[in-house]
Parts: sequence; structure tokens; C-alpha cells
Amino acid sequence: MTYTVIARGLSKSFGARTVLDQVDLEVSTGSVLALLGPNGAGKTTLVRILATLLRPDVGAATVAGRDLLTDPVGVKRSISLTGQYAAIDDVLTGQENLEMMARLRHLPRRAVGPRVRELLAEFNLADARDRRAGTYSGGMRRRLDLAVSMISHPQLMFLDEPTTGLDPRSRDQLWATVRRLVADGVTFLLTTQYLEEADQLADTIAVLDRGRVVARGTPEALKANLGAEVLRLQFADAASYQGALACLAAEPTPDRLRTLEVATDGSAAEVSAVLRRLDDAGVAASKVTSHRPSLDEVFLALTSAGPESKELVR
Repeated sequence: MTYTVIARGLSKSFGARTVLDQVDLEVSTGSVLALLGPNGAGKTTLVRILATLLRPDVGAATVAGRDLLTDPVGVKRSISLTGQYAAIDDVLTGQENLEMMARLRHLPRRAVGPRVRELLAEFNLADARDRRAGTYSGGMRRRLDLAVSMISHPQLMFLDEPTTGLDPRSRDQLWATVRRLVADGVTFLLTTQYLEEADQLADTIAVLDRGRVVARGTPEALKANLGAEVLRLQFADAASYQGALACLAAEPTPDRLRTLEVATDGSAAEVSAVLRRLDDAGVAASKVTSHRPSLDEVFLALTSAGPESKELVR
């Protein structure tokens, strides 16, 4: 397996405050790593270090095979950043925005036209190429922002809250675009507060808390490690609810809810055993659903609650 990012022992302090504490990180090529954590966990500091905007106090890293400390210019040429808000010029057309970035990134003159046409088609913006970007919808603006970021074929893209303010359809379109770029070999480091987004896009999640990586794995593995699957039983009347409570090892809820949750291993055999105990007791559930731990629950279980920190060290 090849890695676009390999970081070892990255540490950073601001005064007496340690923001990153011996962070190790790997991001495999052609994948999405989601970096999650509460405000003050060190996410922004880590991204700024990997983007060469901040120098670590201790540690080393390579990005696209280039050493972060000895070849920062090479790292810069290998990366691109799409921030929370689209960094495009509203006065220029979609095509003009791409042409401007191509010139700023020093693309050869004869390569500019073909690359701009390629990106307009790839991001479904060809029909709007001559419209001012200020007239674009939110989803179109984000796609143009991604297209601008891709002008020089970056190997690593930083995505910071990429779907903030987007409606569900525009969000799904952006997710589809990211998946297509991953299939083409682009590597993404995603920071987001929308845990559904991390669940949908991430191949791997790293949870950062108080400057340390406290958990790492696929979304499914992190959810599975949290605990058992929960069987949720709802009852039509108070008598059935009380009867179920008497024969099952379950946490009671207010009688008016008439709902019980029973921890299981998720297997059909164990679910059948729970329902059989109810049947033997002459109790019938009106509704049965199965619930697995969500990323929200993983996040809450793994991270600490604390005062929000300044933007510099969030």
C-alpha cells in the first residue's frame, strides 16, 4: 500500500498550551481520511502543519513523497485546499475563474485551454461557463471551487467543511464528485462537523482529542467497537410494557414512551431469543427495530467536553 501522507510524532505548542502531542498519521493514496474532533482538539493546527503553513515543534512528515521540513515548496506543489467557503471571484465567469487559477499556477499557455475545458466538463459546468460565478447556485459554486483546486492535478486535497450551507441535493452531488476524484487516485483529508458526511465519504476516520489521536479505523469498525447492537421494542399499552420489563434485561423508560432497548450482538439467533422470551411471557411488541451505534455516539464516547478554544488551535 502506498501513502500520500505519513506523519510521525508531530507536536506543536503555543506558549504553555500543547495543541498536538506526538501525532502519528497515515493517509493511503486514493482514499479519504476524515479528521474528527471537538473544538480545541488540534485539527486545524494539524492541517496547517501538513499544508506547510505552520512548522511543527517536533516530528516529521512526508506529503506525496516530499519531506515537509526540507522540501516545503515540493509539498505546496502537490496539495490543494478547498475551504469552508468557496474561494472564487464572483465577478468572473466560471471559465475565467479557472483560467485565472491556471495562470497563477503557471500552467503552460497551450495547456490552459484544454485543462479548463476538461474541468468544466468533469464538474458539469460547461453550460454555465460564460455566466458570472456570482449567479451560480450554492452547489455550482462548490463544484467550481473544487474544479479550481484541481487545476494543477494535486495529489492531496484538504477539504474543510465542504458542504456547509448546501441543500441535500447539492451535498449529494458534491459527495459524488469527491468519490469520482478518489477513484481517479486523488487523496483527500477531510475535516467536518457533519458526522454523516464522514460516514458517507471516509475510508478511514481519525479521532483527535486534546492533541492526540484517540481512535482510528473505518466508520464501521469504530461503530462496532463502541458496543453491541440495540434492539428497540415498542409496546401498545402499559400492561405489555410492564410485562416485557419483567422478563427482559432492559433499561426502563418513562411509562408513557412504552419502549425498551435490549443490547444484543446483532445476530438473528439472539434477536429471535429475545422475541421468544416475550412470546413465552405472553407479551407482544407492536414494533421492533434494530439500532447500531452511530458516528455521533462514537464521537461523544471518544472525545471530552471542554471549553471552546480560539480559532488558531481548534
